[in-house]
Amino acid sequence: MSKYQKIQIKQAVGVVGAGSFGLTIAGLLAENVEDILIYTRREENKAKMQARKGEYAQLSPKIRVTTSLEEVAKDCQLIFPVVPSKGFRNMMQQLGPLLNPQHFLIHATKGLDSSLAPKEGKIKPEHIKTMSQLIELESLACRVGCLSGPNLASEIQEHQPAATLIASKYTEVIKMGQAALRSPRFQVYGTHDILGAELAGALKNVVALAAGLLGGKGLGMNIWALLVTRGLSEMIHIGKAMGADVKAFLGVAGIGDLIATASSTKSRNYKAGVALAQGTPMREIVGADGDMVEGFRTLEIINQLCQALEINSPIFEIVHRVVFKGMELERAIHFLMTYPYAVDVDFL
Repeated sequence: MSKYQKIQIKQAVGVVGAGSFGLTIAGLLAENVEDILIYTRREENKAKMQARKGEYAQLSPKIRVTTSLEEVAKDCQLIFPVVPSKGFRNMMQQLGPLLNPQHFLIHATKGLDSSLAPKEGKIKPEHIKTMSQLIELESLACRVGCLSGPNLASEIQEHQPAATLIASKYTEVIKMGQAALRSPRFQVYGTHDILGAELAGALKNVVALAAGLLGGKGLGMNIWALLVTRGLSEMIHIGKAMGADVKAFLGVAGIGDLIATASSTKSRNYKAGVALAQGTPMREIVGADGDMVEGFRTLEIINQLCQALEINSPIFEIVHRVVFKGMELERAIHFLMTYPYAVDVDFL
């Protein structure tokens, strides 16, 4: 038995967010925890979940539902926020005043926030916040971590084997998360490099979006492999500029997550790229999947940062042109194929 399973979680565990991955985490928790409290903003969702109707028919009987963040903060010491990055700060401004230093928060949002950036002038690294940094800004919680890795929700819900990474500055957060989530079908690794894990998880969404563009045009694995390897290189350069270590990008939160989301039709970012390549307007994609296509938001934020810091990121730049400027995909592919890369591996 793993040393991490020695922790017994006797209190309820909270999940803030009742989207696909929030429900997935709740299902994983049900294997180790007797009482799970999941928060949804909408009363109609609460009613459906309580009645176990439709998509909620398979919810574990261990799962309770609430529309009260106060109830989550009161009942749960360990909380998993699973909210899109666009609404994460607003959620924390509501949840934050209810928290104290005894709470553990392990978020599962693979995105970035730039709400602190000036409306005019250049964006700087300090203007861009990860979700753990937002938690620390908006609350007294200090025992903070993130969940990151190749975690396609539908596969986990089908009880297929998978692994994830919990990153935190604090070993007790990692151990608590492992005790809550680890099972014979779900391996949970740990690292103290939370910044690297968060940046890897967010940046890979842009490469997955680009991979979907190629997939939507019916292109093969050779160009896909070129895109993914060069995209990983750019992820690392951007991450280093923001203070992250290279190692984070070479594990499950980096390469692992990148491979899964840049190749699977179950990945929201990949599917969004496919839809764009096949002529679906971006507004329809955003309307259909709301804030869950994190790659769009990350792409906008990182494009501004790369311009401000003069980071050489041709793939991120060209994907931004395709997505937001209407550049033809054929021109973008020609750009990639003729770009004068000096060396192959340039980040070690």
